[in-house]
Amino acid sequence: MKCHVLVELKLAEFNHENIGQLNTYLHWYKKNVMTDNDNPPIGILLCTNKNHALVEYALAGMDNQLFVSQYQLALPKKEEMQKFIEEKLRKQAWPV
Repeated sequence: MKCHVLVELKLAEFNHENIGQLNTYLHWYKKNVMTDNDNPPIGILLCTNKNHALVEYALAGMDNQLFVSQYQLALPKKEEMQKFIEEKLRKQAWPV
């Protein structure tokens, strides 16, 4: 399964113009680079923050090969990560 992934990293919060720009890049890539044996490219947009409702409406009617996620500028402290993992494990624990 041959597929190219285009990743765009934004140093700001998500806005609707970002997804339009990435969609333009994907369509350019399909027309100018993709070969007959390729599957359609996938676009991944990484932002410092995203509003889920805005992302949902911005992606409406667009290519379903576009994805938006956020990244962290710094890792949490060890204690914060341990607490988070322990809470998740406690919530997923099966009753005995």
